[in-house]
Amino acid sequence: MTTPAHNSSPADTEALLLQLRRKQGTWVDWATACQALQKAGMSPQQIFEGTGFEPIQQNQIVVAGQVYQSITGGAVSDSVLKHFTTRGSDSLYELRILSKDDRAKAVQFIYDQGLDSEQVRDVAKALKEYGYRSDLPPGFTNHPGDAVAFSYWSLARQTSDLQARSRLIAQGLRFAHSIGAREAIEKLLTDFAVVKAKPIPRLPLFRIETDTDVPCVVPMIGQWPISAADFQSVPKMEPEGAFGVVQSSGEQAWVPVPGWQVVLTAQDAIAFLMPFNALPNQSGSTVSEAVLVIVDRQQQTWDDSSYFVVDEGSQLTMSWFDTEPSVSLLGRLIVIVRPKKVLDESYTQELWQIDE
Repeated sequence: MTTPAHNSSPADTEALLLQLRRKQGTWVDWATACQALQKAGMSPQQIFEGTGFEPIQQNQIVVAGQVYQSITGGAVSDSVLKHFTTRGSDSLYELRILSKDDRAKAVQFIYDQGLDSEQVRDVAKALKEYGYRSDLPPGFTNHPGDAVAFSYWSLARQTSDLQARSRLIAQGLRFAHSIGAREAIEKLLTDFAVVKAKPIPRLPLFRIETDTDVPCVVPMIGQWPISAADFQSVPKMEPEGAFGVVQSSGEQAWVPVPGWQVVLTAQDAIAFLMPFNALPNQSGSTVSEAVLVIVDRQQQTWDDSSYFVVDEGSQLTMSWFDTEPSVSLLGRLIVIVRPKKVLDESYTQELWQIDE
């Protein structure tokens, strides 16, 4: 017997569970039902036991449903909306990283191009990075096709293997929308110079190893994802006296971290928890342990060797930018702390960068 969800009648709960068990309606209806059950108090595991929808599947269609809702109301054509009403939840899920306006452009683009979810993941990443540019590259326009083509143009310029380079050029020409973009890509057919890509900076990853590290107290926000309002609302910490006494009024959480130089020299450090696999460039990791992320809100000047927190509207994101972005930077990532472990077989195989 299924336990009725909080604030929901047993009949309503059973009706939603039955709908999911029988997979009645479209995936949009399933997403709405999952979200209604979760809001009513049922856990993803309870929903799974009552419907067969695994928690990871629930998460995908709920997030995809939110993306779907953001493109309704005239943002895209009726034919495109009708198409994604019955299929393509995996593709819409990949567009979660984009703004509302960019989602609408991307949906029309992937519909016109007939792209699958694997290709959509690359398109979403390309559009995201293209949107960070303060100026359009010469010859390229704001069209999503040019944004994707620019991504392939950049990769082709960095590739010395002629066969791989040719494949990237062909992909760029496939997606290029403007004449200028096509001309820029076609130049690579005769210009074989290789432009080295800027190396992606290593994450400033630490692990607490001893109990003798001198702690430093940092104000705590909570757990990722975090809104811009919550990020800005945490009061600046101002230690007083020789012992660094911190005065606080109202409700405030604090977390002790080792007194590393990078933390002690921070002017406005704040901390929050984040799953390891939610960190930049870690989406494929199977490590899900919580790490402590520390950001200096005072450091808002871009450099290409650091990761920064930026406001994406509904919540914050953390990114590296190879060129100065057009978005405002809210703070620089200064350190990520993994919890101390007594036994860690992989420890001796990992290299850590300590910024003194």
